[in-house]
Amino acid sequence: MSELLLDKILGDRNEPNLAKKLHDLGHHGGQVETLVVSAEDLPRRRFHAQTDHGTPCFVALPRDVALTSGAVLLLTDHRAVVLKVGAQDWLKLQPQNNGGLELGYLAGNMHWRVRFEDGCLLVAVDHPRETYLSRLHELEYEGKVKVLG
Repeated sequence: MSELLLDKILGDRNEPNLAKKLHDLGHHGGQVETLVVSAEDLPRRRFHAQTDHGTPCFVALPRDVALTSGAVLLLTDHRAVVLKVGAQDWLKLQPQNNGGLELGYLAGNMHWRVRFEDGCLLVAVDHPRETYLSRLHELEYEGKVKVLG
């Protein structure tokens, strides 16, 4: 099977015109394939991947194009490819013994994507987990941060 070249975004699957075409395609013998991309790979513009139907794809987008979940990358009379973002992995950190300020400083200085939940700082894991843990090692050793997951 030859590799599909996906070099543009046609729109979002929820746009009324595209939603109707995808619905009709799926109900009239066509294939609507899903290309699952991890959240950490979203910023990439060139990569190889495989759809849920096993179709090999090469995504090659211009630098000014941003991938989002629901992006329609291919639409023909017989096939469509729609992007879906896989679940984001989060590192859950709980400040201990007034370590919140240092943890916040580190997260900001490292430009980590974060969110807050139940008194904890959740860091989006966009790189190998060990990278984050090595940066946190000193704070954890000093009892200022507890890694919960």
